[in-house]
Amino acid sequence: MEHVTATLEHDTAARQYRLVRDGDVLSLADYRPLDDGTTLVFHHTLTPPKHRGNGYAADLISRALDDVRGAGHKVVPTCWFVDEFMGLHPEYADLRA
Repeated sequence: MEHVTATLEHDTAARQYRLVRDGDVLSLADYRPLDDGTTLVFHHTLTPPKHRGNGYAADLISRALDDVRGAGHKVVPTCWFVDEFMGLHPEYADLRA
């Protein structure tokens, strides 16, 4: 997947991934860790109305899942968008908890 010219930010205190360009949040995804310490429940994804339709949420989730994989974690996608994205991209199937 080709990434837009933006930066992935992972705010562990806020439990949120953000795709940011020039200080503007293009899309964000909230998660909560499970007690096992290795599983993240992605429960909400948001793209502000002015940025919708540009593929930012997909780019964000792709980068976030790559980061999750690099950390050795698993994902429970309770957010419909993350669940659908993972279903459409079998390269992320191994991340499902």
